[in-house]
Amino acid sequence: MRRWIMLALGTAAQTAACAFVYGIPYLADDLRTQQDLSLTQVGLLVACPTAGLVLALYAWGAAADRWGERVVIAVGLGAAAAALGGAAWGAHGMVALGALLVLAGAAGASVYSASGRLVMGWFAASERGLAMGIRQTSTPLGMGLGALAMPPLAGAHGLPGAIGFLAVLCAVIAVLIALFAADPVRPAAKSAEPAPNPYRGSRLLWRIHGAAALLVVPQFTAGAFALVLLVDVRGWSAVHAGQLIAVGQGLGAVSRILVGRWSDRVGDRLRPMRLLAVVTAAVVACAALSTAFPSPLTAATLVAAIAITSSTNGLSFTSTAEHAGPAWSGRALGVHNTGQNLTAAVVPPVMAAVISATAYWPGFALAAVTACVSAAIIPVARAVPARSEPDRPRTIPA
Repeated sequence: MRRWIMLALGTAAQTAACAFVYGIPYLADDLRTQQDLSLTQVGLLVACPTAGLVLALYAWGAAADRWGERVVIAVGLGAAAAALGGAAWGAHGMVALGALLVLAGAAGASVYSASGRLVMGWFAASERGLAMGIRQTSTPLGMGLGALAMPPLAGAHGLPGAIGFLAVLCAVIAVLIALFAADPVRPAAKSAEPAPNPYRGSRLLWRIHGAAALLVVPQFTAGAFALVLLVDVRGWSAVHAGQLIAVGQGLGAVSRILVGRWSDRVGDRLRPMRLLAVVTAAVVACAALSTAFPSPLTAATLVAAIAITSSTNGLSFTSTAEHAGPAWSGRALGVHNTGQNLTAAVVPPVMAAVISATAYWPGFALAAVTACVSAAIIPVARAVPARSEPDRPRTIPA
């Protein structure tokens, strides 16, 4: 029972972090109107929290390997709440707002590096796909929460009200982690020798990192631009568009749980990941086509794209941690997160520039191509046994 409580706490912490890191795109219309910014400037602000993540992920992963997950998550999420509070009530101008969002992202990186390690440590190998699938629902749940909450809060209370809500959310979860989370028991070292570096002599982890980073392109293209696309192309209100996107994010959360359970049943993470990358390419290509020729199907294809592009994330995280082993999982997940979030930081401004110069559909077509490339490099041909402890449930000494 206790491991499920730890899973709930880890998922809640990650959801809070994702809500502010990935919730800023849902303020895009308000940033354009209330701050008089261009779409390209909004894209830069959207990328600021993710840029902060990239700067701090590996350091937080090393900290989790050394000091444990509870302290790292609580301290980092509390610092993110403070930075978001400054962004809500103390920032004046685009530069100050962007700087505080970078700081919030850097502090929130603690959750990305440590919450996955927390979940992996409490579950045996036969349950990890399901557990990490549930934990990885935090990204679509956080994005869905942002889609539902940000537009109406910004409309009623301005940008300070919307960003202030994110600050309070992070502060509450930080307190819960500090009070109730517990680090899992680590397996005793068999010798005084340090654990071998899983990156030495093998490209397996690097290929998993690279494939997962490429799959971020379709995920963030759909997630970051679906709202403004519906507003600009279909004439929807920001609130109604946010509600529809929340449906897509909810479906994405369900897909991660189902895919995680599927990987447990087949005993493989990477072959399902490749198959889903191919499906992602096809669905995003359909979204590009329906965007080039707008119709009532445009909204449906966007929902499908948001849902399917979320499905592979848990598989890549689980396979990374399993192949890295307990002694290296924090650092490996830090590297993995760095690649994904570096891509996520680049996608909004680059895609905003592409869309501004052409139209929405070329951006979605480019995202479909990157999914095809990802499918090609996922290392399924030569599976390597996971570098992890035996398949047994975790126990805590009295």
